[in-house]
Amino acid sequence: MRSAGITLGLTALVAATLTGCSSDDTADYAAICVDPQTETRVDDDNCKDEREYHGSGAGFFWFYMATRGSAYVPAIGGRYTTGNGTYTVPRERDDRTGGGGSPTIQRGGLSKSGGDIGTISRGGFGHSSHGRSGG
Repeated sequence: MRSAGITLGLTALVAATLTGCSSDDTADYAAICVDPQTETRVDDDNCKDEREYHGSGAGFFWFYMATRGSAYVPAIGGRYTTGNGTYTVPRERDDRTGGGGSPTIQRGGLSKSGGDIGTISRGGFGHSSHGRSGG
């Protein structure tokens, strides 16, 4: 009787743990640090906070790109396409990223040489609201 109770308890614990796991470990959005004046990607260390760019002023800002689809991350020094993302922190998932709810965002940590944005991974359990911060 005691053995069955322990087995049942462990089974429930494992099931609860697995429920928090996502079968898709790709973040909904990836952020690259950019210079909006030159429309080029810069090193993540230049983005010190999560300020949003509103079309004026100088500095470096995070640019958020949906990880679903055929988007590519430019190499550091390379130009990015403003039509492939937004300077505004995504507040909700869109149809391309799986419906409503809070999106997962990975800030920085992407290949410095660029590449397919869909290859980034969130890691860990469940959905986190933010990835690594740049500063």
